[in-house]
Parts: sequence; C-alpha cells; structure tokens
Amino acid sequence: MSQSERMSAVELRATLGLASIYGLRMLGMFLILPIFAIYAETLPEGHDHFYIGLALGAYGLTQAIFQLPFGMASDRFGRKNMIYIGLLIFAAGSFVAAFATDIHMVIIGRAIQGAGAVSAAVTAMVADLTREEHRTKAMAMIGGTIGITFALSLILGPTLNQWIGVPGIFALTGVLALLAMLDIKYLVPDPQVSRFHSDTQAAPAKLSSVLKNTQLLRLNFGIFALHASHMAMFVVVPFAIKQTSGMSENDHWMIYLPIMVISLVLMVPAIIYGEKKAKLKQVFIATVLTMLAAEIAFGLLIDSFWGIVASLTTFFIAFNVLEAIMPSTISKQAPGEAKGTAIGVFNTAQSLGIFVGGVSGGLLSSNYGYSAVFVFCSILMLLWLVIVMTMQPPAAVKSKMYHLPEGYAQDAAQLSRKLAALPGVRESVVLPAEGMVILKVDMQASWDESAALQLIRG
Repeated sequence: MSQSERMSAVELRATLGLASIYGLRMLGMFLILPIFAIYAETLPEGHDHFYIGLALGAYGLTQAIFQLPFGMASDRFGRKNMIYIGLLIFAAGSFVAAFATDIHMVIIGRAIQGAGAVSAAVTAMVADLTREEHRTKAMAMIGGTIGITFALSLILGPTLNQWIGVPGIFALTGVLALLAMLDIKYLVPDPQVSRFHSDTQAAPAKLSSVLKNTQLLRLNFGIFALHASHMAMFVVVPFAIKQTSGMSENDHWMIYLPIMVISLVLMVPAIIYGEKKAKLKQVFIATVLTMLAAEIAFGLLIDSFWGIVASLTTFFIAFNVLEAIMPSTISKQAPGEAKGTAIGVFNTAQSLGIFVGGVSGGLLSSNYGYSAVFVFCSILMLLWLVIVMTMQPPAAVKSKMYHLPEGYAQDAAQLSRKLAALPGVRESVVLPAEGMVILKVDMQASWDESAALQLIRG
C-alpha cells in the first residue's frame, strides 16, 4: 500500500481524537439506559413513568433542535470553538442531573446535555482534517466507536451504578466532557483550511430537495421508529427484569452481556449478505420483521423473565443490523452533492425518535401498563415494514471521493459528464468550490479508477 493510500499520522490522530468525542456523546446518552428508570422512580414524583420517559427523551429533543445549527455555526465561528461550547453545555447538563434532588431537575439536566450538540461540528472537522480519499474510512471509524460505546454502555452502566450510582455516572460524564476539551486542544490538530463540505455538512439550500426525496423519507421514518422503540423499551424493561427475576439492577449486565455478544456475532453475516450480494432491501424487510416479532413478544411475554430475555435478544439482533446498514443506505440513496444534508436530516429524525419514544413509553406505561408500550412499538414497526416493502432497492454502489488539482479552472460540467460516461460509474458530481469530485461506482462491476484519476488530474 502506497503512502497516499494510507491515512497519514495527522489524519489518524485527528480521527481517533474526534471519534473519542463522538463516543463520549453516546456514552452520556446510553450509559444510564439500563438502570435509569429504576433510579428515577426513587426521586420525588419519579413514580410517574411519564416523567421517567421525559427525562430519557429530553436529551433527544434538544439534540434535534441544536445539532444542525451547531454544525452551521462552526463554519462561521470555528470548529473547535463550537465544540468547546458544546462540551461545556453538555458538562453543565451532566452536573445539573448529577446534583438533582427531584425528577424535574433531572429532566432539565438531560435537556441541557442534549443542547451541547457537537456531532455536526465534529463531523465537519473530520472533513477538514482528512483527505477526500480517506474520509469514508474516517467516518467508518467514528461509526465503529459509536457502536462499541453503545454495547459497552449496557454492560458498564449497571456495574458503575453499584459503585457510584446514577448521580455519580452523570458527574462522571460531566468530568469526561471537560477532559475532552483537552483532547480537542492538544490531540486534535487545527485545520489548515476550514470550509464547507457537501459530503458531511447540511446545506440549507439542499434541505427542500432532501425532504422531498421519498426514498430518503423512508429511511428517516425508519431511524425515527427504530430509536423511538429503543427508548420506549428502556422505560419498561429494567422494571420488568427486576420484577420477574428478583435481580438487582446492578446485576442486569449479566443479561445484556451475552445478548450483545450474540447479536453482534449474528449481525455480521446479515451485513455481508446485504452489502456484497446487493440484497439490502431483503435484509431490511427481514430485520424489520424481526423487530416486529420482538415487539409483539415483549407485549405477550413481559411478565416472564425468559420471555424478556428472548425478546431482548431478538430485538438487539435486528437493532444492531439496522444501525449498521442504515447510514450506508443513506449514502447510497442521497444525491452526491446533498449527502451531508441527507445525513443531517437523518440524524435529526433519530434524535426526534429518542424524544418521542421516551415520552410515549412513559405516558403509555403510566396510564395503561407495560404491554401498551409494546403495542405502540409494534404499530411503529408495522408501519415501517409497509414503508420498507415499497422502497426502491438501494443501488449496489460505493462512494469514492477525489481531490481536484489546485487551481482547477476547467469546465466542471464537462468533467462530470466524462466521468459519468466511464464504465461502472453511476453518478458523478464535481464541486470546484470544495475542490472535490464525488463518484458513485458500481460494486458489482469493474471500473477503471486510473481512467477517472487521469480525467480529474487533467
């Protein structure tokens, strides 16, 4: 492998440093999930499950509101400056939740946490610090960090709870957020050039076309439904496990650990089949059906310990597959020049799902019992199944990005046409203002990369 084909030391350092910030954000959201509901019930007015759900979901609402503005503001005020501000807000929310004496203060703390929405600014900074040909790899490393953080959180949350309690976990995430500012200052390099990147950032001018794209809307509903059902489940399941097994919440990691191992192992063949065999639509249908089966099983078996274990296992097998393939599918379905906008809308739909799932789960559990929560989740999954069955099969393509030569002054439209005419190229976008070419190439047909590079380099 040539030097140009490898990430440089600076790119690797920047990616790992920024991935740790992403991981911290996810840690703040996921670490409390297995044990929060049981803790919250001990607080004044926490016996009302509506407030428990609101506390879980408040994070998602403010994140949905602020994540795109934070990314856009980073273009004007600087990436690091906005990340510092976001981390300070996140830390402040963590400490408010840590020192809360009632459920209402926890809700406020969680809302403040979500307002420190640095994800879009972090993604933009990754784009500033990586060459086009390595950006997909950098984003994949960040995505892997999120997945690992989620899996570890379900195991670490109960363990940490017995040592420092939920307030201690909130305080810990606040301290880690402050330490992350040192990470940004000393580990992550300052970008030599900071500019807008269509592949990672949302452009207001592209929002209308993205919101009218029915294929992308299907994916946006899917990620909304997936995280709504995920959050609603955690309003109920910790109580159900404790009631049916007699296990302390501190021991719930013994349930989640084998479930996560099984689900992660079974996830791999499904992803390989979908991506390599161009069968993503079939994988979508099968996994959404599996999610529907899990939700129905929860509703029917919520009073049985082994029924809950079986339902959780089924749920997380499907959840992990969908979490892995949906970002890839967004990249395949989105127009090259609006990929960043499509991802931004997708992430906002995910955050709204977290909010709606938490609030709906709490409201239904409080008024109608545990099974009502899973009736709601089953309806979401049924709607998603109908939507998935009408979606177009995602094209079997992968994105390739290349840097235009400095001072490029040729006809961008003509270059785009020439590139699009190459065998195996499905889409070509030339962005002179960003110095970048985006190609979508057929994964199942050979294509001549050297011919593309010759055209790009003139």
